Amino acid sequence: MRIDRTLLEQIVAQAQAEAPNECCGIIAAQDGRAVAVHPARNAAATPVKLYEMDGMEQYRIQQGIEDARQELGAIYHSHPATEAKPSPTDINLAFYPEALYIIVSLAQDEPDVRAFRIVDGEVSEQPLEVVG
Repeated sequence: MRIDRTLLEQIVAQAQAEAPNECCGIIAAQDGRAVAVHPARNAAATPVKLYEMDGMEQYRIQQGIEDARQELGAIYHSHPATEAKPSPTDINLAFYPEALYIIVSLAQDEPDVRAFRIVDGEVSEQPLEVVG
């Protein structure tokens, strides 16, 4: 996926603002390029340890993406204290094989952003091309 630096900076800023809780959201795409970031509220009972988008909010975001003739490009969330690698919970809850899963780690001084494809429990790191 190609993503403009400004969109990536928006995601990192959300992760930093919501720490120590995990942040989450959806990235809309067209032709393999991110075109919009849709932040979502983390509705998890323990947002420090996991993320969970509110079902109605997720539906609203996804409907808006479809209405704009865009596609679900990625689902993102942060790991405030651990590396940018899918946890067992992340893998078990990866219900969209067509989407990338982007993780922002704040465990080090500099944020680390990585993208993964998760299909049937299999994880493969994918390139994330930052432009602009």
